[in-house]
Amino acid sequence: MARRGPRRGPTDDPGRPCPCGPGLPYADCCGPLHRGDGTAGTAEALMRSRYSAFAVGDADYLLRSWHPSTRPGRLRLDPAQRWTRLEIVDTERGGLLDSTGTVEFRAHYRQAGRPGTVDERSRFVRADGRWVYLDALPG
Repeated sequence: MARRGPRRGPTDDPGRPCPCGPGLPYADCCGPLHRGDGTAGTAEALMRSRYSAFAVGDADYLLRSWHPSTRPGRLRLDPAQRWTRLEIVDTERGGLLDSTGTVEFRAHYRQAGRPGTVDERSRFVRADGRWVYLDALPG
């Protein structure tokens, strides 16, 4: 799982749909967040942008959007793992006026020609006025 630069994908074609799934172009959806041109307004928006970062191989964004108390020193992404689809299962709080939120999701991927999924309930908090990923709830 060597760390590599961003993969070829949505960043190469600004009109290409964003990996997070709402049907918007990457350039108008998660792209600005990845470039640091804005911040996610809700916990769900941050979750979607983090999924997209996995899909395009942007480990730097994943680390920047991680709470300092739980953030690893470095992050290695597996270039053989291709993220294919995100499903938001449920959200609790995490809105514009909240300070905490939980997003339950199912992320689909392919690796070595085989499909897989990651099911997680992620906790998010506001730190210094912006949403960050805290951790995954057991479960």
